[in-house]
Amino acid sequence: MPIITLTTDYGTRDPYVAALKGVLVTMAPSALVFDLSHEIAPQDLMEAAFFLRNTYPYYPKDTIHVAVVDPGVGTVRRAVALRANGHFFVGPDNGMFSLMLDGDAIDELVELNIPAFWRTPHPCDTFHGRDIFAPIAATLAQGIPLHQLGRPLDSLKPLYWALPIADPQGIRGWITHIDRFGNCISNIHQNLFLQHHQSRKPKCYVGSAIINGLHKTYGQVDSGEIVMLFGSHGFLEIAINEGRAAELLGIVKGTPLSLVFMEQKRYVPELEALGS
Repeated sequence: MPIITLTTDYGTRDPYVAALKGVLVTMAPSALVFDLSHEIAPQDLMEAAFFLRNTYPYYPKDTIHVAVVDPGVGTVRRAVALRANGHFFVGPDNGMFSLMLDGDAIDELVELNIPAFWRTPHPCDTFHGRDIFAPIAATLAQGIPLHQLGRPLDSLKPLYWALPIADPQGIRGWITHIDRFGNCISNIHQNLFLQHHQSRKPKCYVGSAIINGLHKTYGQVDSGEIVMLFGSHGFLEIAINEGRAAELLGIVKGTPLSLVFMEQKRYVPELEALGS
């Protein structure tokens, strides 16, 4: 049974999601349709890419992921479908998929330029989710090969994450995502940290906070205390146990974060657990 997932910035109080799903169930009635999120911040390509990268791998191979965060809808930006890492993705070519894949290979990529596969040959200039992307996803769910749906492309529009900067003294990064709990997620991955810490205790400067040392869970500090840890996504995260770090520490997306490695002989428990 084909699976289609939906990720958009449409919200749920307006008719957009319902219309998109109506097209899917009409054109692919046997498909299972899952809402991943419709609460991506409006026009936020980075948030959409972060969300997709941390969700799609947990779905079965050949799942069709429709992602519509599309500030350029109706303009010259291309509509695309692609296959990568065993999954299909359908949406605008505006950098969102480039960010999501983050260098992963693309097996097949097409521009959706054949109106016969759209809901109408004259799609609404402001609603390609309903008129192009949902019909294409339904067509894939019917078993039509990707290469038949449009002209082949060599590459997506490039867009890149801001990379952290590391040196022997520490790592400088940025906050790239704030989740609904107010936890502040940086672009410093655990792998980069393990390459540079050399068993030295980290001190973090971010927003109005100075944080000493790493923990493995939120509950390792008292309620209301600041905690620094690596989350399930693998990136360094600043949180407050049972509180909202973003508001309390004055952190927003784009806030710089500096890790400084403190010189000492050995920093044992948490770092050794991370490295094990």
